[in-house]
Amino acid sequence: MSRIEFLGAPMDCMTMEKTVAHIEQQVSQGHFVQHVVVNVAKVVNMQQDPVLAQSVKSCDIINIDGMGVVWGARFCGHEVPERVAGVDLFHQLLAMSAERDFPVFLLGAREEVVAKTADKVKHLYPKLKIAGYHHGYFWQDEQALVDKVRKSGAKLLFVAITSPKKENFINAWQDKLGVNFVMGVGGTFDVVAGKVKRAPLWMQNAGLEWLYRIVQEPGRMWKRYLISNTKFALLLLKEKFLK
Repeated sequence: MSRIEFLGAPMDCMTMEKTVAHIEQQVSQGHFVQHVVVNVAKVVNMQQDPVLAQSVKSCDIINIDGMGVVWGARFCGHEVPERVAGVDLFHQLLAMSAERDFPVFLLGAREEVVAKTADKVKHLYPKLKIAGYHHGYFWQDEQALVDKVRKSGAKLLFVAITSPKKENFINAWQDKLGVNFVMGVGGTFDVVAGKVKRAPLWMQNAGLEWLYRIVQEPGRMWKRYLISNTKFALLLLKEKFLK
């Protein structure tokens, strides 16, 4: 893996194909892999949240999800081959798991959403073994949830909880989960279950998924993206011209 340091965060400059191949190899050999993706919002939040920063930095694979980070890193002279979007990696890993007979556990979102996600991915990947699933509202008894995951026999765990909760949860419990791979997938279950529509491909490639989210949920998203995108632009200018 080719790892860079960009805006205070380590990042792996890997293609989707190499990422999936590396994870497959590590899981098949019984090694543990803690995975995370970084985007503009997460890079910005890491500047002021040391717990989140440590959770991200402790991961074995840190993929770049978000064209803003891809373009920003290239602007500052780093060779980033492509974006590795979390939702796309999720599907690639499910397909790989179905072929390799690796059981998976789905954790997060509301009960009806994670249940629908389990049904949908089972339809998409008929050979996939779903070891179990559970909603994301378990904070009063994290130990019980961790025990459930460990006893399920899953090899891959996907955690669809908002940041920074998912990163900190994974980092805190990583050696108790009993899986070989764990990845935070944010709002992926909402997309798979059909609750949220993903931006058209041309908007994804143009780095405009944030704009699509604002159009979908203007009241909740406009301020979040305005603040994070502005802070990221300032960080980028400082990285480029003041170092």
